[in-house]
Amino acid sequence: MNNNIRNFCIIAHIDHGKSTLADRFLEITGTVSKREMKDQMLDQMDLERERGITIKLQPVRMEFRGKILNLIDTPGHVDFTYEVSRSLAAVEGVILLVDATQGIEAQTLANLYLAIDQDLTIIPVINKIDLPNADIERVRKDLVNLIGCQAEEVLTVSAKTGDGVEGILQAVIDRVPVPKGSVDDPTQFLIFDSLFDEYKGVIVYGRVFSGKISKGDRILLMASKKEAECLDVGYFKPKLVSSSELKAGDIGYIVSGLKDVQHSRVGDTITVANNPSLEALHGYQELKPMVFAGIFCKEGDDYARLREGINKIALSDASLTFEPDHSDALGFGFSCGFLGLLHLDIFQERLAREHNLKIVVTAPSVGYRVVYNDNGFRAMQKRDKSFNAKQAIVTSPLKLPDASHLESIQEPWMLVDIVTPAEYIGSIMSLVKEKRGVYIDTEYIDSAKAILHYQVPLASILIEFYDKLKSVSSGYASMNYTFLEYRVCSIQKLDIIVAGEIVEALASIVNKDEAYRAGRKVVDNLKDILPRQQFEVKIQAAVGGTIIAASRIPPMRKDVTANLYGGDVTRKKKLLSKQKKGKKRLKSMGKVDIPQEAFLAILKR
Repeated sequence: MNNNIRNFCIIAHIDHGKSTLADRFLEITGTVSKREMKDQMLDQMDLERERGITIKLQPVRMEFRGKILNLIDTPGHVDFTYEVSRSLAAVEGVILLVDATQGIEAQTLANLYLAIDQDLTIIPVINKIDLPNADIERVRKDLVNLIGCQAEEVLTVSAKTGDGVEGILQAVIDRVPVPKGSVDDPTQFLIFDSLFDEYKGVIVYGRVFSGKISKGDRILLMASKKEAECLDVGYFKPKLVSSSELKAGDIGYIVSGLKDVQHSRVGDTITVANNPSLEALHGYQELKPMVFAGIFCKEGDDYARLREGINKIALSDASLTFEPDHSDALGFGFSCGFLGLLHLDIFQERLAREHNLKIVVTAPSVGYRVVYNDNGFRAMQKRDKSFNAKQAIVTSPLKLPDASHLESIQEPWMLVDIVTPAEYIGSIMSLVKEKRGVYIDTEYIDSAKAILHYQVPLASILIEFYDKLKSVSSGYASMNYTFLEYRVCSIQKLDIIVAGEIVEALASIVNKDEAYRAGRKVVDNLKDILPRQQFEVKIQAAVGGTIIAASRIPPMRKDVTANLYGGDVTRKKKLLSKQKKGKKRLKSMGKVDIPQEAFLAILKR
């Protein structure tokens, strides 16, 4: 047991100041020099800096008043909750950060419950006390009621100015328990993150729970049964700093030299081969993706690069799931599962930036559970001899079975918690009712703020719901959701037809009552996005064989008579008639190339 080590992380709702507080920690402890210091120091990706959000957990080792403080900075958005849960499993304490102007929000509660489940020490902190509209006493009272702590245990700080930051570091030393585990026990190193380096191979990030690992040791990854040599070990400052060994209580990295990213998965336990641990650590609860989309190459010969790119991103993004897929129109690709639309958006940005890939993303869908009848079961067994279940999860509209083969279709429902000022309760209830939500109850944090508890279909909150929630609450409401169960539903496949051809990438699964609204929206969006052609382009939305919404893009008018000055008018009519015939021929045989920007614009709208 090392009495000098404290392991902790910061949890909060998005934009409550986690990254800014981490910057002040780095400055006060002298971990990063003033010359190297910059805003959002622990946000290593360009995407994080551009969007002003934390996407990846990031550890750093600091020294303060003779103690070693291992901090893990975590994301705040609901789509990256898995990053938070992995961070919590590697520490003994958390700083619960709350904005003094906004108070307790939905993700504050969600992250707090995660920390309580892990039985961690919680240090409540109120941030942004320097702002003129800060209501410190109200937020302090809310935290006391929520956590059950004493009022004097709630710390106040301004991460921007640095006021009160040293007090938080001292509270971490005083309140967070010393790590358990002995250096003399067999080694157990829990992997909570990893990355791939072209020269060093796989680098794993983790926490040593017992024993020690030294440079040159022969290590064993217990899940994959793969042995490798420990080429290097070290700490995060926040850059990788080499050391001779990692011992019980430490958070650091191991350079394994492995080139296959499949061998070192998040949640695996590393031990030393010559004195192995008899059992692995529990790892992490397997996460179920909520949103699914097909990822295909724009250029067919990029498939190998796409597979390699997804493998490398999956190494550092444990919540991503993927499997090979094939489409007659789009070729070979992957069916990928995500935790939400932001997760999908970040993923495709990383493919484009880090791996220079041009991809086509199909319309996002939730995973529907289909229950086959006897005819459907026999048909599936005839197609696949190994098929032995009467139900399956369908993630793509292209794989939706024929209605005659189905006993029922079930959609995922979520438990939704909406934190809002009391004056917006009525408008939020109306919004959720429109989205087929089922009301449970209302819980009041205080006289001015409440939590609405609902059951809502995931498909209803997937697109636009969050934006509308912010709109009806003037930006003050926030939400968090968790999976509840599958329930029987009535859905249809919506096809989008452009110039007489079905665009597979834009097909989607919609509720029967919302088919027209969804079809009309996509048709109108495509009309605004697609470039005009030399011929008229018809855009249609269809359910089965029935067209439910349609629009058209008029042809470009080419002035073929520009060079005619005078002469018989029949010459002009002859040229215009010739152009009309050409456009008619083009309309029957012309094809429209839908640019990737159009797919992305449809998804974002």
